[in-house]
Amino acid sequence: MAAQINSLGFARAPARTRVVVAMSGGVDSSVTAAMLHAEGYEVVGVTLQLYDHGAAVRRPGACCAGQDIRDARRVAEEAGFPHYVLDYESRFRESVIDDFADSYLRGETPLPCVRCNQTVKFTDLMATARDLDADCLATGHYVRRVETESGAELHKAADPAKDQSYFLFATTREQLGYLRFPLGGMPKAETRRVARELDVPVAEKPDSQDICFVPNGDYAAVVEKLRPGACDPGRIVDLDGNELGAHDGIVRFTVGQRRGLGVGGAAEPLYVVRIDAESREVTVGPREALARRTIAIDRLNWLGDGVLDDGAPEGGAIRAEARIRNTGAAMPCRVEVDGGGGATLTFDDPQYGVAAGQAAVLYDDTRLLGGGWIAPRYAPD
Repeated sequence: MAAQINSLGFARAPARTRVVVAMSGGVDSSVTAAMLHAEGYEVVGVTLQLYDHGAAVRRPGACCAGQDIRDARRVAEEAGFPHYVLDYESRFRESVIDDFADSYLRGETPLPCVRCNQTVKFTDLMATARDLDADCLATGHYVRRVETESGAELHKAADPAKDQSYFLFATTREQLGYLRFPLGGMPKAETRRVARELDVPVAEKPDSQDICFVPNGDYAAVVEKLRPGACDPGRIVDLDGNELGAHDGIVRFTVGQRRGLGVGGAAEPLYVVRIDAESREVTVGPREALARRTIAIDRLNWLGDGVLDDGAPEGGAIRAEARIRNTGAAMPCRVEVDGGGGATLTFDDPQYGVAAGQAAVLYDDTRLLGGGWIAPRYAPD
């Protein structure tokens, strides 16, 4: 008789399977931990203290700081499994917050949630989980991990409204072998139901809508605090270089932005087309000036089939669908891999608002193939 496989894919009883659960203090990670504990797994909750002493902002209740740490501890105490808080403030500032600020100074639009997953959560926390002799690290992300004969695959979540696969494109094959995502097949309403059923203390806690260390949405204030001079003034110009107005910092703009430009009187709506960090000029123009059919990505991470020694797909060119922002649809394109760890994407139809610093994430239907960082040399011109 074949060995029984538990819900996390191990050929042993849940009681003999140790799972470290990354607990932010929110309902998703709390349900992940409580649900696995109720199934009989040996659960160890770990919360990372990332900036509670005010590296960027001071606000109780922000993710991985203040009240949220207390919430995670309470969930563990009431369920009856151990919980630890690890101080990762310095690492988080270096890998995520500083990178966030520097990205804006370069005229880019950063993705701090990907950087956090890529560094603090899926590198440092994973090392901690291994030190604790855990069989796997589980998180509350909404993404599906599918085990196949050729290895584990990542797929979009069952609930399209909660799918977080875009933010996990940088997950490596080695990491994927160790990670588990128990909520990936559940709609958010089911997560809330399970939370109430298991008497999870944070069952009705609202979801966080902001970047965790920018809870009020004022990115510019955070960047200027970290990098004095980041909000130095500059010109707003049209496509021909004619001055239309002035701004108080390029950090207040992103490519594709329409609202809050500070210029009026145009015959048609204007959008941010280009940001020049050196001259501090923000170029605006009509929507058609944003159109790009070809973009480049750097630091390609490939999770699809057929990989070479450098991790790139075999054959050099494939058809895929690419999502250039988390809220956008995945659009068909041709992916041509170069020899420098990147690729060129040529879309069937023009894309609008392509912003350097964001990610282009590649899919084959629901399967996450990987992705890379949009390169500034392919910003609209």
